[in-house]
Amino acid sequence: MIAGVGTTWYTWLEQGRDVRPSVEVLTALSQALRLDAAEQRHLFILAGRPQPERRVDAPEKVDSPLLHMLQSLVLQPAYVLGRRWDVLAWNAAAAAVFGDYGLLEGDARNIVHMVFTNPQHRRLLVDWEELARAVLASFRAESARYVGDPDFERLIALMTRSSPEFRAWWPLRDVARNLSGVKHVRHPIAGAMAFEHMSLSIDDGSDMKLIVYTPLAEQNSIAKLEQLLETLPAERRSA
Repeated sequence: MIAGVGTTWYTWLEQGRDVRPSVEVLTALSQALRLDAAEQRHLFILAGRPQPERRVDAPEKVDSPLLHMLQSLVLQPAYVLGRRWDVLAWNAAAAAVFGDYGLLEGDARNIVHMVFTNPQHRRLLVDWEELARAVLASFRAESARYVGDPDFERLIALMTRSSPEFRAWWPLRDVARNLSGVKHVRHPIAGAMAFEHMSLSIDDGSDMKLIVYTPLAEQNSIAKLEQLLETLPAERRSA
């Protein structure tokens, strides 16, 4: 009665009949049973249904254990991205290679925004067009879960106005899921460097991810990163 589900149908559900409850019914049942987030997720998995995305109004927060792990990656540039690909936290190595994210505010600290509209970041990236297209395709694939979200819509509108490449490529609707690969950079001080990168999902329901770059032997990247870290100002060694 609380869930608003018919008695006969609910009895069939308890008996394990193949009644295929809808997302709306599962949501109503989880609310009636007062399931917590983990229990609700388990219910949707058992039913073979995708759990609806929930709009989160609270600011995204990186918890201390993740921050500690991030700072422990001394020779691996790494940062944490929010659901909209905003850079939420980063380590000293990331600041040394990609620049001080602390100098950027609002949308400017978003990966898509940096790739397409930040001149310094664009010059840093070798094979910019290939990388930018890959970034855009991955962003489109992930943003599909947030269709209609005002924060995403605002960012997309801003990028459409600000970048001719974004404006030309976004309507192509290319999608991809690039979890790993090799990125070549042209650092203004260290010169050519190469990194293997990996995207790791944070399994806490926040839709955050940890991006880690491992320097390769190619272009003597490890030694160059060590030299960059030695010259990094103390105030930029943590964030």
